[in-house]
Amino acid sequence: MSDPRLDTSRPHPARRYDYWLGGKDNFEADRESARQIEERMPLVRLTVHENRWFLHRAVRFLAGQGIRQFLDIGTGIPTSPNTHEIAQQIDPTSRVVYADNDPLVLAHARALLTGDKRGRTAYLDADLRDPARILGDPELRGTLDLTQPVALMLIAILHFIRDAEDPRAILDTLIDALPDGSYVVATHVTLEYMTPEEYKAVRAVAEAQSQSRSGAELAELFARPGLTPVGPGVQSVSEWWAEDAPAPRPRVEDVACNGIVMKVNR
Repeated sequence: MSDPRLDTSRPHPARRYDYWLGGKDNFEADRESARQIEERMPLVRLTVHENRWFLHRAVRFLAGQGIRQFLDIGTGIPTSPNTHEIAQQIDPTSRVVYADNDPLVLAHARALLTGDKRGRTAYLDADLRDPARILGDPELRGTLDLTQPVALMLIAILHFIRDAEDPRAILDTLIDALPDGSYVVATHVTLEYMTPEEYKAVRAVAEAQSQSRSGAELAELFARPGLTPVGPGVQSVSEWWAEDAPAPRPRVEDVACNGIVMKVNR
């Protein structure tokens, strides 16, 4: 029986993201939706690529800090290199759990399970809106040791959680489960770098798909005792570890996405 969630007549964020990255795992509804957004927001494709490159640099940074366990929620359709590939290049024993709620992602994620046998890679069919289910999943518990540091990766996912869905409570549940020495990495769509004219042109289409938040609003989601910002706190994803990124770097105004890195200090 087919999964009722797999409705290819309606656009899905993961498949739309795949289209912007140049992937092939998308349908006409996704492509049409992506084109409509891009007409209003021409910088969206560059933003998606810069977000992805941020992920690569973030995983390398975390591995350099000794992190060998990753929980990547909202992973999307696999686009190499993935979190496990980067982490296991640095240490083959690294362990990664991916979670996403799109059945098409689940189908393609089976390819992810071919990571280095000295480590382990697992996939959960789960929704960020139910963090307790993610944390209690036997597959996660069998893959990650939650008494040891874990990197919680929330890449381009939080803007799909509107304020009415209480993102703060979701984050509290996840972060409370992380031991001392863990990290939290998140990226989030923002419209704050746009001119008033650009903002007026894209706000309607952007807010129809997700909820943008300013850097200050993103920082507020993570403001809690025991969580310390790394580096500058919130800044454009294009500026994180810029010395390790392709040159020339794009203008902040052309990348509608912020990133934040936090360390857990119990």
